[in-house]
Amino acid sequence: MTGLATPAEYVDVVRDGYRQRGEGAPARPRTRLLGGDPPGMLTGYTAILPETGAMGGYMYTGGFGSGDAHFVLPLFDADTGAPLAVFDGASLNPHKTGATGAVGVDALAREEVTDLALVGTGSQARGQLRATVTVRDFETVRVYSPTREHRESFAEEMDAALDPAVRAVDSSEAAVSGADVVITATNASEPVFDGAHLEDGAHVTCMGQYDPEKREVDAETVARSTYVPDLRERVTRDAGAFLLAREEGAIDDDHVHAELGEVVAGVEPGRTSDDEVTLFDSGGTAIETVAAAHMLYERAVEADLGREIEFLPASQAFEE
Repeated sequence: MTGLATPAEYVDVVRDGYRQRGEGAPARPRTRLLGGDPPGMLTGYTAILPETGAMGGYMYTGGFGSGDAHFVLPLFDADTGAPLAVFDGASLNPHKTGATGAVGVDALAREEVTDLALVGTGSQARGQLRATVTVRDFETVRVYSPTREHRESFAEEMDAALDPAVRAVDSSEAAVSGADVVITATNASEPVFDGAHLEDGAHVTCMGQYDPEKREVDAETVARSTYVPDLRERVTRDAGAFLLAREEGAIDDDHVHAELGEVVAGVEPGRTSDDEVTLFDSGGTAIETVAAAHMLYERAVEADLGREIEFLPASQAFEE
């Protein structure tokens, strides 16, 4: 998948996927099955993008004593149901997830921004940053990770690769204070910054947790914000930031403003004032998965990449 598309191209197709969702394309949030002995999980989610002409999803396993995970991405033709491709989902993940975060920034952040705060320095943080700088002209990026060597090496790498000046800072407060856009891309279970440090008019994208008892942002951040999830149906299942803020009495069920797709499609408004705080809660859907995979499928076919495999249709496979 390396070299088949630029970050901006991932953003374009993912944005169009969410536009289709906002206009009625079907998508379901993740479902998770848990095993007992050894402990592990099987997770999957699906979507159909009619205008793209593709459907599919994501299925992955984790745990089972290995401490690892495996991701598989099947893609099908939306008109015929025929299988088109099977992808290594883990390799695609930072590209399509980063693009989704960038679509959230593009839909909800102020047009005129200069400062970006990034909490996290892993592959997901790298994908978020590479995609987000394609939708706004940032001047500076302040990056924080609890591990000094991680934040400093990340900043050095990204500063050399991107136009904005990327600098490591020593605390989440130093990153978030004064930032126009804040992105959290961590595996933290508790808030990674204090909502009191968030500026009026800031946009926040959080994408590190999708567990009802975990969150990257605190109740103050959720309560202050115009709250936009990727899928409304997901909120009461695994959007820990929302659920825990509700449990603390900071918000109620009506705090969900709109789905991202509704904002992208113009069905619902996004930001309505410069001093409004907006929050995109990105837990992951098959919308970005199918959109990005179909683009890569088409480009791989053009470039004669991949290996052809055959799946028998049921009419043949079930013959006696």
